[in-house]
Amino acid sequence: MEEKKEIREKNQIEEKNQIEEKKLYESEYRFMNLIWDNEPVNSTELVRICGKELGWKKSTCYTVLKKLAGRGFVKNEQAIVSSLIPREEVLKYESETVVDRNFDGSLPAFVTAFLKDRKLTAKEAEEIRQMIEMAVK
Repeated sequence: MEEKKEIREKNQIEEKNQIEEKKLYESEYRFMNLIWDNEPVNSTELVRICGKELGWKKSTCYTVLKKLAGRGFVKNEQAIVSSLIPREEVLKYESETVVDRNFDGSLPAFVTAFLKDRKLTAKEAEEIRQMIEMAVK
């Protein structure tokens, strides 16, 4: 019994580490958005885009690119940059983190806080109903 508990705890730690590897800081997230929006993109063109959109210098762009490549977010092969982790996966991680950290993992508590002082359109309400129906099935 104790052995199963240790295995479960080890798996939870490994899962947490894998999840934390998907964390992007604000500047990294803005950089990744440029990659997702333009991929595959030539690294020289990416530097130009970063200068225009983020106000970054060439050295900053390449430093962040190298860091994200090392963490497995992007690849830079023959001066062509592509993402290795889809935007949707990062958004899922970020959303789960907000709910877990701020609402003790309670999606209803998150929705309650989100909708406080806010009205949904009939279309938004219907879209949410459909999402819930799909999640329950």
